Amino acid sequence: MSWYEGLVATVTTGLSTGGAAISVIALNLAVVGFMIWMLTKMTKRSVFFLGKEEQLKVQCFTETVVRNGPGLQVLNPFGYRSAVVVKACTLGTMDHVKVQDRSTGSERIEKGPKLLFLGPYENADSVRQGLSLTSTDYVIVDNKVSGERTVVKGPCVWFPGPHDQSSQGCATSLSRTEYIIVNDRLTGHRAIQKGPCVWFPKPYDSASSKKTAIALQDDEYIKLKDTSTGRRWVQKGKALVFCEPTWVVEDATAKSSGAQKAWALKSYEYVRLLNGVTGQVAVHRGERTVFPEADETLLDGDKMAALDLKVQEYVKILDQATGDIRVVGGTNQVFLGPNERFLDGGKKNAIEIDSEHAVLVRDKKTGQQRLIQEHQLFVPGPYETIEEVRDLIKLADHEALLIKDKNGEFHYYYGSDAKRRPDQPRSFFLPPNCEIVKQCWSRGRRRERRDLYISVFDCRAQFMSFEFNSRTRDNVEMVLEGTFFWEVVDLPTMVKKTGDTPGDICAHARSQFIKHVAKVTLKQFMEGLHVLSTKVFEEDPDFFTNRGVKVHSLEVTRYQCAERNTAEILEQIIQETTNRMNRLSQAESENEVKLFQMHGEIAQERLNGDLLQIQHKHAQEEQRCVGSAEAQKAASFITGLSEDVPKLEERIEMWGTLRQQEALTEITQGKGRLYYTPEGIDLKIDSK
Repeated sequence: MSWYEGLVATVTTGLSTGGAAISVIALNLAVVGFMIWMLTKMTKRSVFFLGKEEQLKVQCFTETVVRNGPGLQVLNPFGYRSAVVVKACTLGTMDHVKVQDRSTGSERIEKGPKLLFLGPYENADSVRQGLSLTSTDYVIVDNKVSGERTVVKGPCVWFPGPHDQSSQGCATSLSRTEYIIVNDRLTGHRAIQKGPCVWFPKPYDSASSKKTAIALQDDEYIKLKDTSTGRRWVQKGKALVFCEPTWVVEDATAKSSGAQKAWALKSYEYVRLLNGVTGQVAVHRGERTVFPEADETLLDGDKMAALDLKVQEYVKILDQATGDIRVVGGTNQVFLGPNERFLDGGKKNAIEIDSEHAVLVRDKKTGQQRLIQEHQLFVPGPYETIEEVRDLIKLADHEALLIKDKNGEFHYYYGSDAKRRPDQPRSFFLPPNCEIVKQCWSRGRRRERRDLYISVFDCRAQFMSFEFNSRTRDNVEMVLEGTFFWEVVDLPTMVKKTGDTPGDICAHARSQFIKHVAKVTLKQFMEGLHVLSTKVFEEDPDFFTNRGVKVHSLEVTRYQCAERNTAEILEQIIQETTNRMNRLSQAESENEVKLFQMHGEIAQERLNGDLLQIQHKHAQEEQRCVGSAEAQKAASFITGLSEDVPKLEERIEMWGTLRQQEALTEITQGKGRLYYTPEGIDLKIDSK
């Protein structure tokens, strides 16, 4: 709020609150204040202080005038509508500005350095800088009023005129390998400007970007096309190629000049070039450097190496123009012709035919097959294909083979000399149009899978296991396991009657077991299992004979109940039977031990009796000998004393006394004791 407005507010407040004296004073103050405010406004509208770079732009009632600073400018406060102080435009040495007079419509360019004061009706664009041109720079100036075009070359600083429009460029400095294409837009003429030089364009010239001439080495080339005539040709090296305005380098990209390498071919390399206009194919072999013609392109994507064939290799080649096929064997180097290609994936190995291998060949022209057995390194002809390399079939004494010929007849080959016909070999190659007959036999203990293919039949006796299910008369389902011991004795009969010999044998045995087991109870089955097996084996022998086989034996090795509860009961019965048999065996063993012990004691007593008899007999003989000796001794003693002691009783008494003395001597020398009785010693006691 200004001081005048505050004063008016004070007077108004005093009048409203009352008081005459106060109202007069307030009114006087208000008048004084209003006069001061009017004086200030008039001074501010009439007096202007201008600096050196300022300009007073006054809009009068009928025109506009300007007054430049510096200085004091006093205006009639009632003689204009508005006045504005504006800044003058400062232009540097490189600056210029375009000024337009609105009253006359004229335009002019003001250059620096200066301080630009505009007229009362002038407007200025933004300040711009002049173009500094070096010795290689230029500008093309178009005068929009006269249409005249001029070229301003450097070095200089160019300021445009009021109606000039320019496009700045740089003079093109061209080296020895550079050039530009110049187009005169006034005449339409196009020319090429080669280096080395510095090129400044004419007013109506437009130049392409600076281009580099294509430097071609000895093994390089480019394909050129003249767009004005349509002519195409190949420029070979060594050369420096400047393309004319209408020339186009084919296969050129932003990163490549279009120069391509020619094909340097070694002695075993070649290229095939296809002419895109005539369709002809040209083959070029090494050693040389090959440049294509303008319309030729590489047929195979790159240069190719000749196919090296070793002594055991060959290759088939098809001429696609004629359809002929030729075969080339090793050792050789194969170059393809213009329209040729390899068949069957290229080179292949020849077939080595010896005593163990033969080859089956089909002639594509006639469709006939032939088996080649001559020892050689076999290479098929142009129209022959190798169907199969066949190994020599060698049959052992127990082996047999069945072959079906082209008429469907069977031929049997045996390894055994007894079974083989004299005209049949033991080892042979499978003839053409024949095949080995295979039989599909079932396998597994139950013969549930039929996927066993037999081509060579074993005629030896062999084992075959089986597993059947059958029910007894008391409705107990049993699972029987066992083995067949069987043999193929008549191969033609077997092939004629059945295609699954093990399956037929097991199926027949299964039906027989089911029939016989259904007639007996579980107890009878357990007691007469071997009898049942014998019945099944011997009941229908013609079944096996009619199929060319011989079953030597059929044995049931194990059986069990199919149901778990029945199997547990059967297990208990078997366990109890086993325990009973064990107890019987134990009691029998104990009885045998006791009986053996008794036999031993009897034998011992008998031997003791014999010993006593012998001892008694020996004792008798000993006593007899001792007695004889004593008798002879006594007789000699008694006889010898007959002269000295005539009486026999005395001699006997003396012998008795002598014997007692000897007895006493023996006793005294040992530990024994001798007890005498009064009668024995005839002792007398005298008690006097």
